[in-house]
Amino acid sequence: MSSTVRSRALACRAAAPAVAKLDAVQKTALLHRMADALRDASAQVLRANAEDLRAAQANGTSGAMLDRLRLDETRMAAIVAAVHAIADLPDPVGQITQTSIRPNGLRIEKVRVPLGVIAMIYEARPNVTADAAALCLKAGNGVILRGGSEARHSNRAIANALQLAMTEFGIDAAALTLLDDAGRENILELVQLVDIVDLVIPRGGEGLIRFVAEHARVPVIKHYKGVCHLYVDAQADLDLALRLLIDGKTTRPGVCNALETLLVHADVAQEFLPRAAAALSERGVELRACEKSRPLMPNALPVSDEDYAAEFLDLKIAVRLVDDLGQAIVHIRRFGSDHTEVIATLDASAAQTFIAGLHSAVVMVNASSRFSDGGELGLGAEIGISTTRLHAYGPMGAESLTIERFVVHGDGQIRHPQTPIVAIATR
Repeated sequence: MSSTVRSRALACRAAAPAVAKLDAVQKTALLHRMADALRDASAQVLRANAEDLRAAQANGTSGAMLDRLRLDETRMAAIVAAVHAIADLPDPVGQITQTSIRPNGLRIEKVRVPLGVIAMIYEARPNVTADAAALCLKAGNGVILRGGSEARHSNRAIANALQLAMTEFGIDAAALTLLDDAGRENILELVQLVDIVDLVIPRGGEGLIRFVAEHARVPVIKHYKGVCHLYVDAQADLDLALRLLIDGKTTRPGVCNALETLLVHADVAQEFLPRAAAALSERGVELRACEKSRPLMPNALPVSDEDYAAEFLDLKIAVRLVDDLGQAIVHIRRFGSDHTEVIATLDASAAQTFIAGLHSAVVMVNASSRFSDGGELGLGAEIGISTTRLHAYGPMGAESLTIERFVVHGDGQIRHPQTPIVAIATR
């Protein structure tokens, strides 16, 4: 094993208790200062990102991966704003989520506490460096960040700014540890440090996530991919449905909350599918449609089961005409990834059936799949999206990076009061 990974992880664990001891006011001030430090370092971060982009393009990177890697002034401003937003969130640590009094007078509380040390393993997106660090610190945790080699310079510039603010507050910078070494063997070591790391969250391509899940000994929260569906019901407002389709598919196709499959009820297919085809084609989307849909969608290619299961992360979409809501639900259960599903309908009963029929982490009624995001759902930002049915499900914010423990208050109660106390003989 690499002594460097283990020693740096141990340093993070040693620094984490100082973060856990910060009260709500102190953490809020720290995170605002981190956001300001990041704003002040924007020029350096953008120069570092330009270096990463040049290297990525030279290596043939394009499409969704390049888009995820790219930073500009607008995206930098959004990163800074996200850290400020996280700072202003309610502090989850110490929240009492449940209180009860037992017949024997014991007061039982469930209280949120930090997890400890969280390892974040991710690809391409430099914003994750700031989001993950801020969320972990807000929840009182230490964090180990292992970003992809394609964003190495960007990640280091962002981490340097954040660590500068931490040292100003007297917090050991090791509480936010960035591992620069891109070797996969270091990921393997990191995810097996069961005596140091409390949780691993992988975020990136399906290959990376499966590697982590298959080799980790530390608990893992993950989602493999986002195969998100829009179902246009027989009772849909078709203008509304078209807006959801265009926004969900074309505004940023390389993200996990983008739409990948369109399902349309047979009763509205004749009217909706030609409109959808025209709008999507105008925006450069490649259509892959079932046999019943293709006559209504000029230039559509034949679709396959592999297409229905695919996370395209590109301007491509799979289309199917379905006979009814039940068939749409069966299709989503078969091909979906438990990420995000959308129904367009004015029928409240159909909406409720759709919600109840699916296990997905996020279900939208007449709203774009692109709102399946921690920032949009009021979490400030997200460290990832969980489709692992554990304590966190869906977009994960600071609260998801805590756990609940029992705190019991008594005044001398014992389990077996009828047990006699044996006097201790003295000489």
